[in-house]
Order: sequence, then C-alpha cells, then structure tokens
Amino acid sequence: MFHLSLNLVTILLVFTFLMSYKGFKDSSFFNAYCFSVSGLKSGQWYRLLTSGFLHVGWWHLLVNGLTFYFFAPSILSIFGTVEFLGLYLFSLLMGNLLTYFYYHKEYYYTAVGASGAISGIVFSSLVFDPSMKLYILPIPFPIPAPLFGLGFLLYSMVGIVRNSDRIGHAAHIGGGIGGVLFTFLFYPYLLRENPLLWVFLLMILFALFVIKKWR
Repeated sequence: MFHLSLNLVTILLVFTFLMSYKGFKDSSFFNAYCFSVSGLKSGQWYRLLTSGFLHVGWWHLLVNGLTFYFFAPSILSIFGTVEFLGLYLFSLLMGNLLTYFYYHKEYYYTAVGASGAISGIVFSSLVFDPSMKLYILPIPFPIPAPLFGLGFLLYSMVGIVRNSDRIGHAAHIGGGIGGVLFTFLFYPYLLRENPLLWVFLLMILFALFVIKKWR
C-alpha cells in the first residue's frame, strides 16, 4: 500500500508539472482550463478541477509542489491511497467552490493553483497533530502549528481582499476547510481528543465572516 501511495504522489506531482508547463507555454490552454467565473457560469464546471493543476509561474508551482511532497507521505500512511485521493480532490473542489462564492459577481475573475488541495492536506496534518512545528523558509526557527494556521489564514485573507494576482487565495481557506471536514468524517474522535481543534474551526469561521464583510 505504501508503494502504491508513493506512486500516487509521483503521479499527481508529474501530472501537475506537465499541465502547468503546458499552461506556461500555451496561453490558450491556460485560459481554457483555469478557474474562470465566466467559464463556470457558461457551464464549464470541469474548471473546478482542471484549474488545480495549473500555476501562474515556476515559483508558484515549486512552493506548492514542495509543500505537497513534504506533507503527503504522512497523510497517505494514515488514509491510504483511495481516501487520500478523495481528500485531495475534495479539498480542491471546496477551495474552488469557496472562490466562486466570493467572486461569482466578478465576471472576468480567474485564478489557478493546487493550493486548495494542498491546503487540505496541510490542515489535515495539523488536525492529526496540533502540536506539530513547521519550518518555513526563510524563517530560521520552527513555527507552532496553531500559529502557522493563524498566519496562513491572515495571509489568505489579505490575498483575497487585495486580489492583485491570479493565485487562488480563497482556495487556501476553502481547501483547508475541506481537509478538516474530510478528516473529521473519517476520524471524528479527533474532535474529542483535541479541544484546540474547536478553536481552530472558530478561527476559520471568523476568517470567512471577516472576508465577506471586507468584500
């Protein structure tokens, strides 16, 4: 099973790389499969999935790819191949659905990135181990998981409000919600064993409320 899981990680990474590279070189391909409010309103719902395999540039792709590479193995070992794929796709869809919720009135809004899916994996990891500490370059010291979660939410909130790039910042939060919900669906005991998770959920709900007010 672990061998199959590693194969799945490789497949997702390679497929994302190939799709992103094609998008870098071919703007028509990029525009055909990115997240697009106008496209979704015309019935192109496949964009909710395909946009998660495109990126705005090499740095965006590298950050998402490395994050996925470091967090995926531990979650794979817990969920298994099928459930992990479900977590990945569910988080991706939740991220893009929240993006649509915030931007559905902006007809020309577009975004791309695997951020929603990867946020789901990261936040699932934090649910399993709230005491986790993360190293994030260029910060030279470990960051406690709750502080990372708060910083991540704040960063995403600012990105949504500023709306100055094509990165799907709303997908960060939506994907994180998807990862948390999917994890609780399979492991509901975590809510009983880790009261701090209730605080984490309240943080997410508060972030959603504030963003809606600002927008």
